[in-house]
Amino acid sequence: MNIDKQIEDYMNYINIERQLSKNTCANYKRDLTFFFKFVNKEYKNIKRDDIIKFIEHLSKNKNSRTVNRYIVSIRNYFKFLARNNLINDDPCNDIKGLKMPKTVPHVLSEEDIDKLLDITCKNAFDYRNKAMLELMYSSGLRVSELLNLEVNDIDFDMNIVRCFGKGSKERIIPISDMATIFLHDYIYIYRNALLKHKVTNTLFLNSRGDKLSRQGFFKILKQLALEKGINKDISPHTIRHSFATHLINHGADLRSVQIMLGHEDVKTTQIYTHVSNNYIIENYKNSHPRSNKG
Repeated sequence: MNIDKQIEDYMNYINIERQLSKNTCANYKRDLTFFFKFVNKEYKNIKRDDIIKFIEHLSKNKNSRTVNRYIVSIRNYFKFLARNNLINDDPCNDIKGLKMPKTVPHVLSEEDIDKLLDITCKNAFDYRNKAMLELMYSSGLRVSELLNLEVNDIDFDMNIVRCFGKGSKERIIPISDMATIFLHDYIYIYRNALLKHKVTNTLFLNSRGDKLSRQGFFKILKQLALEKGINKDISPHTIRHSFATHLINHGADLRSVQIMLGHEDVKTTQIYTHVSNNYIIENYKNSHPRSNKG
């Protein structure tokens, strides 16, 4: 069974017509390839029971979020087949995702953010890291959006960054004065030292003059957290969560935060109000003279 052939038209569709990001397309391909290897059938012979068995198999060793991602990948694939009259009945018609446990995103305190961003700049790598993290905390960009930026996506006159998020949708986000200052220094003074005589508009470069990878960014973030004594679970998304939570803590309205984060549904953004409420309650307990007196 040629799995690549079975999903070739669909991959062309999401890549060319829907213009989904490379990461999203790669995720769809990986999920569908794994699914077809498991069921070992042609798409036209797949029944609802095959999908149920696959979901049960996944549920044994993968969390609900991962299983639901697979379900979405499979569901969208069969919708595509049905719309194009390649199958008569959609086996995913009544397949539902697993119930997700309510989770509160990990955030850093403002004090920890200050520690993380307190980078002594001695060379081009330091200025890159400082500019990169100041920008990320200033704008709430996803790591993929951050690393796909080009030099001309920073507007120093307007203090804004332009990025292309999920579905290649453009967002314009204001950035802080601190981020602007270090971006300016990095771009006009230090970035040239990382270029290695290459020609590229990519904003953040690695030691070879190429685009910094997600793994490279994660390694930098982990090392800085270690150096600053931040003993918490930290990832690029932690900075994004912290950006949103701190804005709401300081009075930003939910709609503005939603637009800056690029969330299609405000319900996705509302999770940060719960984080903010927890922050307020914790502050109250620590600060009120008659709290926790027993």
